[in-house]
Amino acid sequence: MIAPQKRIAIVPNGEAMTDLKDSATAPVEGRTAPSAWQRLKTLTVSRLGPGLVTGAADDDPSGIATYSQVGAQFGYAFAWTLLFSFPLMAVIQAVSARIGCVTGRGIARNLRRHYSPWLLRVVILLLLVANVINLGADLGAMAAALGLLIGGPELLYVMLFALVCVLLETFMSYARYARVLKWATLSLFAYVAVVFAAHVDWPLALANTFVPRIAFDGDHAMALVAVLGTTISPYLFFWQAGQEVEELRRRQVKALCITPRSAGPELFRIRMDTLVGMGFSNLVALFILLATAATLNANGVTDIQTSAQAAEALRPIAGPFTFVLFATGIIATGMLAVPVLAGSAAYGVSELFDWPEGLGRRPREAKAFYAIIAAATLGGAALNFTSLDPVKALYWSAVVNGVLAAPLMAVMMVIAMNPRVMGRLTLPRPMLVIGWLATAVMAAASIGLLVL
Repeated sequence: MIAPQKRIAIVPNGEAMTDLKDSATAPVEGRTAPSAWQRLKTLTVSRLGPGLVTGAADDDPSGIATYSQVGAQFGYAFAWTLLFSFPLMAVIQAVSARIGCVTGRGIARNLRRHYSPWLLRVVILLLLVANVINLGADLGAMAAALGLLIGGPELLYVMLFALVCVLLETFMSYARYARVLKWATLSLFAYVAVVFAAHVDWPLALANTFVPRIAFDGDHAMALVAVLGTTISPYLFFWQAGQEVEELRRRQVKALCITPRSAGPELFRIRMDTLVGMGFSNLVALFILLATAATLNANGVTDIQTSAQAAEALRPIAGPFTFVLFATGIIATGMLAVPVLAGSAAYGVSELFDWPEGLGRRPREAKAFYAIIAAATLGGAALNFTSLDPVKALYWSAVVNGVLAAPLMAVMMVIAMNPRVMGRLTLPRPMLVIGWLATAVMAAASIGLLVL
């Protein structure tokens, strides 16, 4: 009997890919495909990683300041935005993770291979500027929180936090560092505790979470733009795609475009990892908003400009325990977010110039990559020694992120739909629809941020 002929397709990196009529998730002959429930049971915490860390890093000190201000100013009124943004955030992060896992390359390297060089240069420049400003704001917030807890020179704390983050990210092995980041996500439970230490009006909070109440004025529009711009940030795209590439190297497996028959379980892992990570991120953000609404707004404190101010304002209202939890959470989430901000900048710049990159490489194997991590982190720290207003710096960081987010999301969607890049593993229709919806929402939010 003559064996059926196989068709050979050429994938973007030039390697041959066997293209049978079977789908990427086809079962091995003689076996039944695992059900979604069976696959879910095998997805333990040990398999969660890039999505979980990315989601937790989104609740950085700058994000805490945004959610605190919205909660203090408007009470529970904006709780619905965290539920609304969850599917948009989850899908666009899953798209970035899918690009990394399917192609074996980060977002910038895919842009470099398939699209105009000037587009990539503009994207990376804006990413670098926004990340350095954000790093400065986060390091400053961490130092201020530590100063509130123990006193002492805040500028010294800024440099200490920066140096510790650089040293850990540079000299700790990738496998151990990934585990440290994963366990660091537990620090966000401090804000869960804050909610239960506060006196939340749960019927009112739940009503505002599930029933949107939209007001058409400048203050409400600005708050909506701030929340959306905080939950969906460009640096998260680069980080999660880069981390999926790191995972391929760590496990010594090929990109999914080369082995599409094994794609089913891996893409299922990405979906669940991202859903868990983004769900955790938005739930914590919701708790921060509820906590500040129940304490600050309820007591007439409506103007909060930094996360440290939010912590300090909680002390006389909610007591020292709540204050300590809130301030400690700022430091812990900063230790998680600073490496992600610096790392995403390093991935982008290294891929732009085709330099060796990755936390799985030793410093001598990727000197430029680790130099960018150090330069971005220390550059952010240096901003705290200037006369630059941290609130204005954070605002302009949000503007840059807003300008960059929607075009970058559109480019990512085009990449993820391109068979030349993704092989047979282009986006399924549900991800396609929600991904473009997220892009449209962010475009509208960016325009609102620039106009308001």
